[in-house]
Amino acid sequence: MPDTGGSPGERVDEPSAERRRLIALSIAALGAVFGDIGTSPLYALRLCFTGEHSVARTPENVLGILSLIFWSLALVVSVKYLSFILRADNRGEGGVLALLALLMRDERPGRPALRTAYVFVGLFGAALLYGDGMITPAISVLGAIEGLAVTRHGLASAVLPITCAILIALFFVQRHATTKLAAVFGPVMVLWFGTLAAIGLPWIARRPEVLLAVHPGHAVRFFAINHLHGFVVLGAVVLCVTGGEALYANMGHFGARPIRISWYAVVLPTLLVNYFGQGALLLERGVAVQHTFFDLVSGWAVYPLIGVATVAAVVASQTLISGAFSITQQAAQLGYFPRVTIVHTSGREEGLIYVPEVNWLLMLGSVGLVLGFGASFQLASAYGFAVTGTMTITSLLFYEVAVRRWEWRRASAGLLVLAFLLVDLVFFGANVVKIDHGGWVPLSIGVAVFTVMATWKRGRAALAEYMQSVMLPLDLFLQDVAETKPKRVQGTAVFMTSNIGGAPPVLLHHFKHNKVLHQQVVFLSIQTSREPEVPHDQRVAVRDLGQGFFQVVATYGFMQTPDVLETLESCEEHGVKISRNDLTFFLGRETLLTTGPSKMAGWRKGLFAFLSRNARPATHFFNIPPGLVVELGIHVEL
Repeated sequence: MPDTGGSPGERVDEPSAERRRLIALSIAALGAVFGDIGTSPLYALRLCFTGEHSVARTPENVLGILSLIFWSLALVVSVKYLSFILRADNRGEGGVLALLALLMRDERPGRPALRTAYVFVGLFGAALLYGDGMITPAISVLGAIEGLAVTRHGLASAVLPITCAILIALFFVQRHATTKLAAVFGPVMVLWFGTLAAIGLPWIARRPEVLLAVHPGHAVRFFAINHLHGFVVLGAVVLCVTGGEALYANMGHFGARPIRISWYAVVLPTLLVNYFGQGALLLERGVAVQHTFFDLVSGWAVYPLIGVATVAAVVASQTLISGAFSITQQAAQLGYFPRVTIVHTSGREEGLIYVPEVNWLLMLGSVGLVLGFGASFQLASAYGFAVTGTMTITSLLFYEVAVRRWEWRRASAGLLVLAFLLVDLVFFGANVVKIDHGGWVPLSIGVAVFTVMATWKRGRAALAEYMQSVMLPLDLFLQDVAETKPKRVQGTAVFMTSNIGGAPPVLLHHFKHNKVLHQQVVFLSIQTSREPEVPHDQRVAVRDLGQGFFQVVATYGFMQTPDVLETLESCEEHGVKISRNDLTFFLGRETLLTTGPSKMAGWRKGLFAFLSRNARPATHFFNIPPGLVVELGIHVEL
């Protein structure tokens, strides 16, 4: 027999270990990826038969709605996201900004106006996710706690206070418990999905005719009966696919294969069983049904079901909160957002972060939405608009990536994306009619965040133009140093600069007033790659400029947090000798004046100046010890 390079036991163990790892990742994905879509049975079907835009609880409508839910899950999640969108990963990372970064990596010339338009569309899609991050905790937790209203103990008045208390507690533990919460997501959601199937199956057994809803003819008949009103109801049906974008955004932590396994083996079957169980309940009891989800059980069983649903809702909320943190980090690294405080909550998992500024804004928004809308069916109008808007934008960006990055034929890519958009825009149109009933909330949040992103990017570009105009070419400065031979003092001075071709204005300012230079001077540039992560051994490039001057360019991925001291210490093998006792960082603190020649509108100049004043100091963002920093003030006219 040929030598296989190992013992039989070793040959068996490797596949076994790989299977165990795949199973573990698939279970973990149940919580971190499917928390949002997994809790949609709490409210999605109920909202089709409750509220201002509901339809009558006739057998034809029940089967029609179930058919729409079945085919929405199949077409949007199974076909669009799992079969195609997950292929558009940026080195394993997903999400709107990762998709945009993948698109921007294409350096080929052509259609700059369209390219700019896609950047703006992508930014608005990312901005809408902040609204989703506020609405998901509100509607998920509220939908779970509303189960108290169906009990016989008069607890309906306690729904709002309990919901607000849970949300406030959830946001308060983010700083300390993100890692611990992540560890239990998978097992909790295994229990939740098992519960969905367990409470739905008995009702399907009682009314097996509900399974006929898989035939698309029932969906067609639904529209034939309800006409335009049936179209409006799609604004509630789309809630069954909420979380599709979160599925895509969180793929970097697990990979596409575990996500697909979790979906087809656990999530999709249990969701369908529960939805069809709720449909069977409606066929059995009709108008007597108070709550399509919690009425699946009765008596004492309602209380443990409320408990399990509440825990699952917390997991769903955590997924979107963590997603908002991740988007903020990516946007700041890509230059579309002011510097914020980024706290790593795990020493092993780089993706587990906490952003306090975003956390408190999300908390205020979520609690405000609960108090303002008061019920999950009223909040659903706001939710659907954010979801369908992001779905549409993802389809548009996917088309450009398929054509420009993968070199698909435009006709083939166009037909595929047209099919995606046909579904996306139908759902989006169904929610547009509900803007007056809450859809304006995510739209307003999205416009506000988009305005901040676009203004920050434009303002930083204007600031860079100003710095370029007052910057002395580096070769001329080095020539002047060689000729004048100024006094050199002991130690290392680090000047951070975004322009590697010129002498930083802070250096010129320091040299003009102090008349000395340090024995070793480092020009440090931190650049952000369009890749999610840059390996440590490829991160730093060092150039010896002579006379004790070094140029260091450190490149980080847009999902990584720069660490300046770590970067400098890795330069020692290139001849840069670093001692923390003799190290000084010279940073500029710009005072922005809005009276300059920049073409930015006055209100945008004012907004950019406000954002700059309130951005986190560079010492925090780049992890520089404050005791090593000297700041020099510079006036800048924009």
